[in-house]
Amino acid sequence: MFYENDLIYMEKEESQVPWIKIFTKEIYKEFSDCPSNLQKELFDKILLCEKAMIEFYKPEKINIASFANYVPRVHFHIMARFRDDAFFPECMWGKQQREVKDLKLPSFDDFVSFLKMKID
Repeated sequence: MFYENDLIYMEKEESQVPWIKIFTKEIYKEFSDCPSNLQKELFDKILLCEKAMIEFYKPEKINIASFANYVPRVHFHIMARFRDDAFFPECMWGKQQREVKDLKLPSFDDFVSFLKMKID
């Protein structure tokens, strides 16, 4: 976990691409079950993460997903995608398209510092 407040927390997903997961602290099964202040907090942080990833990494595309089939609680995935990542244009859960060893991206730790400046 690299960020938390009273309503949410953020984690890194280990992946070839920059990938953040935002979880609600309280357990809700569906987004519509969340109180409106939590819905707003989630949307605000998703948008903030998307914009920060665009500015920092300059990806081809940002993917945002919420499945919660295996982890039955509200959470969102925000991923920076690149034409030469192993799965592009498929989703990160799709069929791998190519072998890629290193995308030569700036470090995720540097991105977290950049993101925290935007959050605070």
